[in-house]
Parts: sequence; structure tokens; C-alpha cells
Amino acid sequence: MPAVTFTGPARHTRDPFAVTLHEYNSAVQAHADGIFRFAVKHLLDRDNAKDVVQETFARLWQKLDDVDGTKAKSYLFTTAHHLLVDSARRDTRSTRMDERHEDLRWGTQSQPDLQKVLDTALATLPEMQRSVVLLRDLEGYSYEEIAELTQLNITQVKVYIYRGRTALKEYIGKLENVL
Repeated sequence: MPAVTFTGPARHTRDPFAVTLHEYNSAVQAHADGIFRFAVKHLLDRDNAKDVVQETFARLWQKLDDVDGTKAKSYLFTTAHHLLVDSARRDTRSTRMDERHEDLRWGTQSQPDLQKVLDTALATLPEMQRSVVLLRDLEGYSYEEIAELTQLNITQVKVYIYRGRTALKEYIGKLENVL
């Protein structure tokens, strides 16, 4: 067998798999709950939200070599946001009848579940308004971070947040929506 000669520059490497696995596991522990809350508020379905979280981390795993570890959080929330937008587009094509008339079932309840009222109010917002309101008010992101995640400029972010909050106040302020 002929001798193999290495002609490239000498490299001092550590075990990249162990470092990558550690960084990935750190990202899972640090951000999985936040992404799940974000997805649940969008989808109003815990099982589908779990799927979004799983798909988000699967995509991070596939891109570990391309994603800077310091920007993992931004990458994860951006990916989750895109998955939610895609999901909303699919769902608008096939809305079930009972979901469209969910408000009719509320008439028999003696006291409303305020969380359901808020979730229903959030569901009335356009997708982008819902995303920016949730990123700001639920997850605590700054306007600059939201702009980076959603690929909007800061002025657009502020306008969407203002309009979303105004629409939520109007919806929740209507007596028939709360009773």
C-alpha cells in the first residue's frame, strides 16, 4: 500500500462533534420553551406547536455548520416564524367549519375563560401582526430583534405592534366577545 502524504496546512482540531452536540443541547435547553410558547399562541394547538418546535430544532441540526452559535436564538425564532407563516397559509386553505363557528359555542358558558378570549382575539390578527405582538409582549424581544427575526424594518415593526395591540383592545373591549 503506498504511503499517503498530506499536503495541506496542519490543523489542530478538537472533537467537533462533542462541541457541536454541546452547543446544540444548550440551544435546546435555552430556547425550546420560548419557541413552544410562541408557537402555541399562534396555532392554539399544543400538538402542532410541538411539531413546530421539533421541526425548528431539526433545521438547526441540519445547519449547525452554517449557524453562528451566538445567533442560534435568532435563527431558531426566525425559523419558527417561517414555519408558522407556512402553517397559517396551509390552514387558510382548509378551515374547518367548527373552528369558524367556535364563538357560537361560547353562548352556553356562564363565565368566559379569559385565556380563550385572548387566544381568540390573537387569532383574529393578521399573521405578521400576531407574530410581532407575540415576540414583543410574550417573549420580550426588542424592536430591533423583532425586525431582524421578521426581516421588517423597525418602523414596520412598531406599526404592526401598534395596530395589533389596538385590534386586540377593540376585540376584547366588545362585550359580546367577553361574555
